Amino acid sequence: MSPHYMRSFSEGCLRPPTVIGQFHTLFFGSVRMFFLGVLGFAVYGNEALHFSCDPDKREVNLFCYNQFRPITPQVFWALQLVIVLVPGAFFHLYAACKSIKQEDILQKSFYSGFYIFSVFLRIILEAMAFWLQIQLFGFKVSAIYMCDMGALEKKFNITRCMVPEHFEKTIFLIAMYTFTVITVVLCVAEIFEISCRRLGFLKTQ
Repeated sequence: MSPHYMRSFSEGCLRPPTVIGQFHTLFFGSVRMFFLGVLGFAVYGNEALHFSCDPDKREVNLFCYNQFRPITPQVFWALQLVIVLVPGAFFHLYAACKSIKQEDILQKSFYSGFYIFSVFLRIILEAMAFWLQIQLFGFKVSAIYMCDMGALEKKFNITRCMVPEHFEKTIFLIAMYTFTVITVVLCVAEIFEISCRRLGFLKTQ
């Protein structure tokens, strides 16, 4: 891909054709990623080291932690952010290859329809991630986790494990749910803005 296409692609990703889309990019790129990258590491960075069970042995702690966390929250949310960005990135890559200007996206039905489809895909992906997060992490992190150690052939099949900083993790969970909801609301509002511009209720940029 030539430097011109790369420049058009980056400009399209950073400056979407709608006002709400630009706000979404700012929110998604700065607030949400900063929150996950900085605070997420502070809250979850040493979780595996401080996760302890009774008896407090390395093999027991490791086995129960893997049962407690099939996937770490940081990895899940990072995958969520990357996957949600794919539809928009694909559209802007198409626009760059076709030399479509940002102002033309809202003026031509095919381009605006394609863009709305990419936003709709973002909504679906966010909703799926929201559901998966509920299945994996729930809404609250308990201080005690009851681990099933039957696979280790221990005398006691159920053991108690202490979850470090469970209250902070609960707050972080709620925050990530809130970010997902805000993103979905922004996507719906962006579709509404495009529809209003197409119908002439708002002036195009």
